[in-house]
Amino acid sequence: MSPAFGLKPLALLLAAALAAGAGAAEMPPGARLSWDEALQRLQQGSEQLGGARAQLAQRQAQAEGIANLGGPVVSVFGLAYSYKASLDLNLDPLNQGLGSVIGMLPPSIIGALPALPQLPASYTLERSHSNQTAILNAIWPIYVGGAADAARALSKAQGDEAQADLGQVEDEAVGLLAQRYFQTQLARRAADLREAVAGGVAEHDAAVEKMLKAGVVSQLERLQARAALEDARHQARKARSDAELAALALARSVKLDGAAPLPSTPLALSSQALPPLAEFISEALAQHPGLAKVAAKRSQAEQLKAAGKALNKPQVFAFGQSNLTHNRDWVAGLGVRVNLWDSLDHAALDRAHASQIAQVDAADAQARSDIALLVEKQWRSAERAREQYLSLATQDELGRELLRLRQAGLRQGTSTALDLIDAELNLAKLRTERAQVAYDYVMALTGLLQASGQIHRLGEYLARADLRVE
Repeated sequence: MSPAFGLKPLALLLAAALAAGAGAAEMPPGARLSWDEALQRLQQGSEQLGGARAQLAQRQAQAEGIANLGGPVVSVFGLAYSYKASLDLNLDPLNQGLGSVIGMLPPSIIGALPALPQLPASYTLERSHSNQTAILNAIWPIYVGGAADAARALSKAQGDEAQADLGQVEDEAVGLLAQRYFQTQLARRAADLREAVAGGVAEHDAAVEKMLKAGVVSQLERLQARAALEDARHQARKARSDAELAALALARSVKLDGAAPLPSTPLALSSQALPPLAEFISEALAQHPGLAKVAAKRSQAEQLKAAGKALNKPQVFAFGQSNLTHNRDWVAGLGVRVNLWDSLDHAALDRAHASQIAQVDAADAQARSDIALLVEKQWRSAERAREQYLSLATQDELGRELLRLRQAGLRQGTSTALDLIDAELNLAKLRTERAQVAYDYVMALTGLLQASGQIHRLGEYLARADLRVE
């Protein structure tokens, strides 16, 4: 008897709500949460954003660490040492040699010589010493083929990529928050309408009961009214459960514990058309973090190519050394290193770098095309939802007029209570559908701003909207 109406599936929303948020903050029961407050809580409590920020901080610190790469290096080398050296000498050959020499002398001389002492068979020589030394070294690369510049530029490009990643993570997080925030508003609106219908049907059911006792209506009409009441109550309970689950998902997004928040920023849209599509496409091609990431990737590829070329260029450096403990001896000069041959195929490496740059250029062209298409899709979706919302105003007026006529007809006896119940259900259906269209508009607007790199302006657009679903 009653037409079915309700919300779009909440499967994605409820699945996301299952992940518990660490470090949730307490919130008093019934506290209201504006869109700006929800956005602020997201910025402060999102682990995903925290991880992206940590990656950016790491890249920035890395760039700072190599900012002076290629500058002079001064070092001191010092040591203190002691040593003991031993050498064993075999004296047997010497003893034998002396005996041979003496035997060759004339007998008269041998007789006049005193008896020579016998040398020991071996003798050990020992030497020990202690000392210390300190040497000051300095080296200053004068020309290294641009390798240091390439390394610094590569580190900066990696930082730019981390910044783009953070921008993408922020945009996606805000987009998900908008989905959960305004899904909660839509679910609450549907639950309120369902509960209002259930209350009205309960009154009509009671009236039909009295009319049955008075013999005005049949038992069939009485049973139809009772069935309509049970269905209305069931739909109201289901709608309220969906609203509570949607609020739970929102609470997890903004790290709130305890009572679910009550969003205070309503679904809203503007009766005026959005700015021209070309403006959004222009902003997207200038601000989308995905394009910034591709640009960072291209810069990295270019710097890797420059670094590869630098390795094959001559290198010039100055050097100096001074002995701090031995008469202040020193040496200084210039050095040149020329790579005559190595095992790398530099021509092949150049081709590899060129292919990498071409790959990035192709990705950039594809990304620009995809982003422009996405912007146009979201822009058209938002405009279609806006026009649909405005057109539903006539149906809402028709539904209210039909309800008024059914109420008057019931008093005059030309309509039944069941006709009135149908009119109330129909009006609630129309109003739920209109709220759904308002939600579709907000989601399309969110997607449009995200695709054009302007998601931070969502609150601004909602504040300017002149049509609100309170």
